[in-house]
Amino acid sequence: MDELAGRLTALDPDAGAAVRAIAYFDRLAEARAGLEALVRGAAVLAGCPARLIDTARRVRIRVEPDGKRRDTDGSPDPSWLSQELAPDTSAALWLERTGPPSVVEAVILERASGILRQILDRTRGRAPLSPSDDPALLETVLDPAAPVEARMHAARALGLTSGDPTVRVRTLAVPGGEPRLLPVHHGERPKEADLPAGRVGIGPAVPVLDLPQSWAAARTALRFTAEGTAGDPGERVMYADDLGDILLLADLVRSGTGPPRDARALDAALNDAPWMLATLGAVATTQSRRAAAAKLNIHHSTLQTRLAHAEGLLGWPVHTLTGHLRLQLALLTRRLARGENHSVQP
Repeated sequence: MDELAGRLTALDPDAGAAVRAIAYFDRLAEARAGLEALVRGAAVLAGCPARLIDTARRVRIRVEPDGKRRDTDGSPDPSWLSQELAPDTSAALWLERTGPPSVVEAVILERASGILRQILDRTRGRAPLSPSDDPALLETVLDPAAPVEARMHAARALGLTSGDPTVRVRTLAVPGGEPRLLPVHHGERPKEADLPAGRVGIGPAVPVLDLPQSWAAARTALRFTAEGTAGDPGERVMYADDLGDILLLADLVRSGTGPPRDARALDAALNDAPWMLATLGAVATTQSRRAAAAKLNIHHSTLQTRLAHAEGLLGWPVHTLTGHLRLQLALLTRRLARGENHSVQP
C-alpha cells in the first residue's frame, strides 16, 4: 500500500494522500484501536478539529489537529463536513471545516466513520430500539401470540439477527410502557450511559424468539424500581436477572389494588415526619445502622432516636433480622402497589 501511495503521489498528490489515509485507518482497525484514536487520526490527517457525536449512546469526542482531546458540549455547525455512521441515526463524524470536501477529506470521513460504527457496535451495542424504529415490528417481535415466522421477519427487519451466535437481546421497560430493545454480546449488561434516563426495568438477555418472555420480565422489574430520590429512595435501574424469586411478589401484589397491611403501616408512618422515608430506606438498604447514618449524613444517636419513633408507628422492630426483612418487603410491596400502565402497545 505504501509503495502504491508513493507511485500515485508522483502522478497525483491528492490520490497518494488518499491511499495513505486508507492504509492508516486500516492499520488502526487491525490493531482494534479505540474511538478516540480514530477521531485523533481524522483530526491529524485533515488538519482541523474532528469530533464524533452519537447522541443515542451519549458519546462525544473532540480532538484538535495537534492530537489533543478537547471535548465541548456545543453543537456542530451544520455547514461542517460530516459523515453519518449509519443512515437515519444521530451518530456522525464531523470535520470542523466548511466547503466542498477534498479527495482526502472525503476518504477520511468515509473510512473513519465505517470503522467507528464497527467499534461502537462491538463495544457498546446498538442504541436501544424504540417504537420510533417501527411500532408494528416491535409489537410483533414482543407478541407471544404472533407466529414464529412473523416474529423472525420482524426481528430481521429490526436488525436483531446479525448471524453472530454471541448476540442476545435485552428488553427495556420504562414508565409509560414504550418497549425498547438492546442487542448485547454474551448477555453483557449495558453501561449506564446507554440506558434511558429515569426508571428502567431490564429483562434477561435472550434469543429473539424469547423476547416476549424477556419483555414480561422487564415490565415486572420496572415495578420494583424507584426514582432514587429522597422522596422515593431505591434502585432506579432493576435487572430481572437480579430479582430471582423476588419476582413472585409481583404476582401477589397487583398494580393499583392497594398496598398490603405492612405497606399501609409504612405509608401511615411516612406521613408523620419528612425524614421518615429517607431514613427507613437507608436502613433497609444498608448492612448496619452506622452505614445507614453515614448514608443519611446524620449522627448515629440521631438515627437511633428516629428509629425508635418509627418502630412505634410501624408496630414492629426494624433492628431485628425479621423486622429488617419485613421493612424491606413493605418498601417493595408499596412500590408494587403503584398503579402503572406497561402495555406492549407503543
